[in-house]
Amino acid sequence: MIKQISIRTSKRNEFIDITEEVQAVVEGFNVKSGICYIYVPHTTAAVTINEGADPSVKRDILMMLEKLIPHRASYAHMEGNSDAHIKSSLVGASEVVIIEDGRLRLGTWQSVFFCEFDGPRSRRVIVKVIRD
Repeated sequence: MIKQISIRTSKRNEFIDITEEVQAVVEGFNVKSGICYIYVPHTTAAVTINEGADPSVKRDILMMLEKLIPHRASYAHMEGNSDAHIKSSLVGASEVVIIEDGRLRLGTWQSVFFCEFDGPRSRRVIVKVIRD
């Protein structure tokens, strides 16, 4: 069971909370127990799970990624988005979440974030749900 979530980003670098959209996919498939795969098919974007309660956490992560991997540097890639490719590789293109009682089994403070590193753009996230 696969569904695609469409996302429109508004900044070059941003984290967008997609927890509710992913949960809606799980509910739409009426899966009570299983696994949820979340995959981003883009080389300059990613997905991560981290704290969603305090917005300063995502700002801190973005700030440190920019310090570690600046937009402008002596990159060989000529498109001007080498930093986005590196950030995407470091953060990762997928996450796996357990489903129990029809809900994503996230920790109390955890949220699922789509990570944009080369926006603004139209993006997609692929969610695959597998029943136990």
